[in-house]
Amino acid sequence: MTQYRSTLLRLLDERGYIHQLTDAAGLDALAAKQVVPGYIGFDATAPSLHVGSLVQIMMLRRLQQAGHKPIVLMGGGTTRIGDPTGRDESRKMLSDETIAANIASIRTIFSRLLTFGDGPTDAVMVDNQDWLGQLGYIRLLQEVGTHFTVNRMLTFDSVRLRLEREQPMTFLEFNYMILQGYDFRHLAQTAAVRLQMGGSDQWGNIVNGIELGRRMDGTELFGLTTPLLTTADGAKMGKTAAGAVWLNEDALPAWDFWQYWRNCDDRDVGKFLRLFTDLPLDEIRQLESLPGSGINAAKVVLANEVTRLCRGEEAAKTAAATAEATFAGGGIGADLPEFTVPPEGVTIIEALVGIGFAASRGEARRLVAGGGARIDGVAIADESHRIPGDCGELRISSGKKKHGVLRSA
Repeated sequence: MTQYRSTLLRLLDERGYIHQLTDAAGLDALAAKQVVPGYIGFDATAPSLHVGSLVQIMMLRRLQQAGHKPIVLMGGGTTRIGDPTGRDESRKMLSDETIAANIASIRTIFSRLLTFGDGPTDAVMVDNQDWLGQLGYIRLLQEVGTHFTVNRMLTFDSVRLRLEREQPMTFLEFNYMILQGYDFRHLAQTAAVRLQMGGSDQWGNIVNGIELGRRMDGTELFGLTTPLLTTADGAKMGKTAAGAVWLNEDALPAWDFWQYWRNCDDRDVGKFLRLFTDLPLDEIRQLESLPGSGINAAKVVLANEVTRLCRGEEAAKTAAATAEATFAGGGIGADLPEFTVPPEGVTIIEALVGIGFAASRGEARRLVAGGGARIDGVAIADESHRIPGDCGELRISSGKKKHGVLRSA
């Protein structure tokens, strides 16, 4: 590891957040002598962010823990454009009302992980619609457009890869990188921001903002990106076969959120504990080195800690108790998903679809045929098997990791 002077870069480095730095020595010196306001941008394309954004949110948390000022930039303006990075098609256009509702909903997770207020290191949330919405097009072209060349913009991965795949890219999306660069320059002027952070796919956009600030104002700005975060099996963080792992409670129940971390690959435990929990590094090293099945205990710690941070203490305790009752005790935990069986009863296929363990009847049939459907621990091989309306309370399982409750009406 590089030997940094500042608490900020030492903390980010030892926990595995640093992939690229535009000027490591310059940022290290600045962070060692003064409070550095730093920001990360989040577009409001849905009412909740998912686990793929959690490493960025945690990086803002680390910034605050190291005595600096985190700024959460909500892209009320840029959401209207759509970041083309990593996409083969344009994003769906959202109404002003939908974007505002999404921003209000997304604030929930930041309120849990950051301390907001008026102090020198308190977090603030800003919306780039407040300045982008007031920016006239002619003014943008005159003041900002002259600092960007089409030649260079065409070399950026977000543009180049789309064109190489012969996927259309609108002029609207082509402007995204200009607006993101302008955000950095605006925040440097109005909030003394010196640092922009983001995922590795944002490197080009961050560098654009740094160069824009230097050319327009002579301001020295810095950029830092995190490594591309994938699971040990190569899957993109935050995506599962069942869909996105949402951070907000109303988008994904706490039990399912807890289970995502409990079921992670053994090889990811140490990395996830460093990135997504506040546990001391010595304790993490002990947990990730547990032999044999002991790694499962480390996964429970991981699930408890991340759920506590993102959903609260009570949600973590309830999810852990549910897991204990369901797996260790062979019973039914209080936090499992439920399906009410009507008086006339249902087939196993209808129950699997109704509780959400299968997206369709065809998927449910394949689950039964593969031996993955169980009632109270007993495999159900007949897809016409019926659960009576007076079944009382039964445990239904899909494979070894998904469990739910069937209850009489």
